[in-house]
Amino acid sequence: MRKAAMLQRSIRARDIQPFHVMELLRRARELEAQGRDIIHMEVGEPDFPTPQPIIEAAMRFIASGDVHYTPGLGLPALREAIARYYHDRFDTHVAPERIIVTAGASGALMLALAATTDPGDEWLLPDPGYPSNRHLVRSFEGTARSLPVDAIARYQPTPEQLDAAWGERSRGLMVASPSNPTGTLLSSDEIAALHGVTRARGGVLIVDEIYQGLSYGVEASTALAYPVMNAADDLFVVNSFSKYFGMTGWRLGWLVAPEGMVRDIEKLAQHFFISPSTPAQHAALAAFRPETLDILEARRCEFGVRRDTLLPALRELGFSVGAEPQGAFYIYADVSKLADDAEALAQRLIEEAGVAATPGLDFGHHLPRKHLRIAYTTRRERLLEAAERIARLKL
Repeated sequence: MRKAAMLQRSIRARDIQPFHVMELLRRARELEAQGRDIIHMEVGEPDFPTPQPIIEAAMRFIASGDVHYTPGLGLPALREAIARYYHDRFDTHVAPERIIVTAGASGALMLALAATTDPGDEWLLPDPGYPSNRHLVRSFEGTARSLPVDAIARYQPTPEQLDAAWGERSRGLMVASPSNPTGTLLSSDEIAALHGVTRARGGVLIVDEIYQGLSYGVEASTALAYPVMNAADDLFVVNSFSKYFGMTGWRLGWLVAPEGMVRDIEKLAQHFFISPSTPAQHAALAAFRPETLDILEARRCEFGVRRDTLLPALRELGFSVGAEPQGAFYIYADVSKLADDAEALAQRLIEEAGVAATPGLDFGHHLPRKHLRIAYTTRRERLLEAAERIARLKL
């Protein structure tokens, strides 16, 4: 009998670590299949359905049967609609020609990195931060270098820290506002200061605005509102229809790129994706309608109420939140008063209390075993029930 060939995995594939929250979600589904009631506070996905005007727009388009590829940069009408959104919401001009519609925000990050990263280039990333960022850097033969950030700095890097960390192979900095997992924001002045350092160093700044619009007590903003940054040739802004617009499964995002980079990104997009999902793009045209925005604003207010419900409940239980979230829908809590290891605590919470939360292990190397990310993406009654279940554990 012929022996099966042994496939050789690439070094790149071996270096990529699993997304631990998905393992936790798998265990939650197993328990639910056994009849257990699990309160989901682990996955960063809004629990609201896609707004009805978006669904209706998709249905009308699909019913036409004219479902073909769009240009690699995206549907021209959608690029123009996004540009109008920047003007109407943020009073800033962004040329439609700079907007690339992508297969989710992950597709936007891929394109920005593919267009700027050479083998061995180093990207500076806040730690804790979104885990896929460092793995995407690795996928394009770059190196991700952590910038440890703490609650005292609202889990955001400072210009002084960035300047001190910059090295010979440093290519750029990635930041997020609002951030995942901490929900903290960077002000426009702070982003401008970080941009000043990267620009002086001849580097690139990528600003992740995926959770833009989901802010509480603070007006939503964009890095592009600063004229000097809007016109910069070293600034990329990533956004998504997933979070604020409630379109996670539609897999649609966008990238605002420097004008001189658009042609290179178009070539990459054509080969990587051919084009984004055509039905999703036509559906997204309805995302900017007044009736849709009214729905989204009501949901944003509800997320704010959920935050204000969960935050004091967690503190009463002994969780420490040194930097209150002002955006997204996460609380990054220090659990060191309750447990020695956040991963072990997360396992105990799901097995004994039926509460799923994400251990800090997913988000980097800086004190991950002291932290849990807890998402308030479920209704208020369930958040309070989760707090009651945790209290009964007598941690």
